[in-house]
Amino acid sequence: MIIAIAIIIALLALIFAVWKAFWVLSKPRGSKQMIEISEAIRQGAKAFLNKEYQVLIVFAVIVAALLWIFLSWQLSIAFVFGALFSAMAGNFGMRIATQANVRTANACKKNLGKGLSIAFNSGLVMGLTVVGLGLLGVSVLYLIFKDPKIIYGFGFGASSIALFARVGGGIYTKAADVGADLVGKVEKGIPEDDPRNPAVIADNVGDNVGDVAGMGADLFESFVDSIIAAMVLGTILGKQYVFMPLALAAAGIASAVIGSFFVKLKTNKASASLASKALNKGILTTSLLVLVLTIALAKLVVNDLNIAWAAISGLIAGVIIGLSTEYYTSPDRKPAQSIAKAATTGAGTNIIQGLAIGMLSTLIPVIVVVAAIIIAFKTASLYGVAIAAVGMLSTLGITLAADTYGPVADNAAGIAEMAGLGELVRKRAETLDAVGNTTAAVGKGFAIGSAALTALALFASFSQVTGITSIDISKPEVISGLMLGVALPFLFSALTMQAVGKAAKAMVEEVRRQFKTIKGLMQGKAKPDYARCVKISTESALKQMILPSLIAILSPVIVGALLGLEALGGLLAGVTASGFLLAVFMANAGGAWDNAKKFIEEGNLGGKGSAAHKAAVVGDTVGDPFKDTSGPSLNILIKLISIVAIVVAPLLLA
Repeated sequence: MIIAIAIIIALLALIFAVWKAFWVLSKPRGSKQMIEISEAIRQGAKAFLNKEYQVLIVFAVIVAALLWIFLSWQLSIAFVFGALFSAMAGNFGMRIATQANVRTANACKKNLGKGLSIAFNSGLVMGLTVVGLGLLGVSVLYLIFKDPKIIYGFGFGASSIALFARVGGGIYTKAADVGADLVGKVEKGIPEDDPRNPAVIADNVGDNVGDVAGMGADLFESFVDSIIAAMVLGTILGKQYVFMPLALAAAGIASAVIGSFFVKLKTNKASASLASKALNKGILTTSLLVLVLTIALAKLVVNDLNIAWAAISGLIAGVIIGLSTEYYTSPDRKPAQSIAKAATTGAGTNIIQGLAIGMLSTLIPVIVVVAAIIIAFKTASLYGVAIAAVGMLSTLGITLAADTYGPVADNAAGIAEMAGLGELVRKRAETLDAVGNTTAAVGKGFAIGSAALTALALFASFSQVTGITSIDISKPEVISGLMLGVALPFLFSALTMQAVGKAAKAMVEEVRRQFKTIKGLMQGKAKPDYARCVKISTESALKQMILPSLIAILSPVIVGALLGLEALGGLLAGVTASGFLLAVFMANAGGAWDNAKKFIEEGNLGGKGSAAHKAAVVGDTVGDPFKDTSGPSLNILIKLISIVAIVVAPLLLA
């Protein structure tokens, strides 16, 4: 009965997403110039994803074959479906986002509310597609195989695609962004989205492949992994406990649909605070509905209110992590403003203060996650920890919508600038973009927090699958595994940072070359070669994403094979703790550097073109790969390593 309801709600979510997609597409695109710019962004994003999927198909076929030969055909089929659904979720969401950007810019000609509505609803398409496909895939596979352990293959497929999408998209977007900023803003002194900048289209494409397709795939796998982990642990307690996470996820989807109707803004005033309140109203409504439904479902499905308290602890933890992220990264708050003030004495002090703020920002998320773990464990044991992860992600339908809204608004502001829509329209679009920066930062914080809880749920599942109830850290194999786990996120981050650096170097050289060789470009009398910059980002991203992704997949197999299952448990503990802290630090430091720059650009501390602004741009350039490549990719690293460990555990036991 519960599975049938879950499948129906998942299908209704997908139908609602399609309806919203058609609603967005029905809105006018504006002038011919606006359409041309939007098409260039859309075609660039589409071309990148198509080439990325060509690489991923080869990877998926090889892994599926290995799973079929060494483990089971059921696991192999589940893996293929996980990879396929993850790719579909990111692809569909990105296609609508690249259609919504120009419509958002055009709607800003009328008022801010109409622009907000289009940007948010395009994000809602992504949010509901992710949760709809996730719940549908898990429910149907359980209906077919009757064993949640087999569905780990679905999570493995989703995690693999997510890592490639996050790393590849992150390298792409930051190579373009860094190239556009260093040459355009610092060397040439032109605005961020100036059409004279050769890297401007690649930069806007990057927002979509990184923060839409990449983020969608990231949270898709968090969502399904948390549900699967709870289902596996539920098999010990009884069938109704297996169904409980499906019921919670379905309740979250229904609540997100209802909450979306509360996101409205009826004003002509370009106010970031009013736009932010409109988004928060929808998220708060969804959260309250989920809270009430969680208590009702705990009583109806398992007749155990302790399960409700465990889920609610995760839900509240997600809200607090979001608020903490907003505090440390918002341009209206003291942390980001302190970084801006540090820029008045140079780039060095700006970077030092940004690093300090990023480190400080790790404390609250760690305390909150620890509190959620203790509450969940005390109320419902290891199953409670898994349910806490499901509770945190139960509002994903609307929180991902608010997050995806960010890059759509960012693109809209860029189109308004490039198409010369005038100061009023540009100001409205930039207001939406300013809110989007905060929602994007909060979304990354939420993604990292959910990754930590999901990884802990997977760790609990690992202990159940392997029969290991405790690990002795005095054993040399275990402490070795632990140390290797602590080191892995640093190695992974170093590789992704270097990848951005190499790609950005090629981009900077190309932008400089075009400014030197194309006569009349700086005067606006000639057009830059946008396609060349798009090609550089695409080729660099696809080439550089392979090594870090392979390390993430192979490391648990190698450690488990050479040092044993207990050492593999140590690896999982080390990578979860280290990866969580490093991800929070990098994401928040990067977000704070970005908004410190924006605080100066709003006319503070000398404004645009001042010495402080130039120093802040350097800090933002350092922060770009922090917050959009390495930091977010660590979310997937800690979950993927856990799920690979679970999948190969039977082979290692044998």
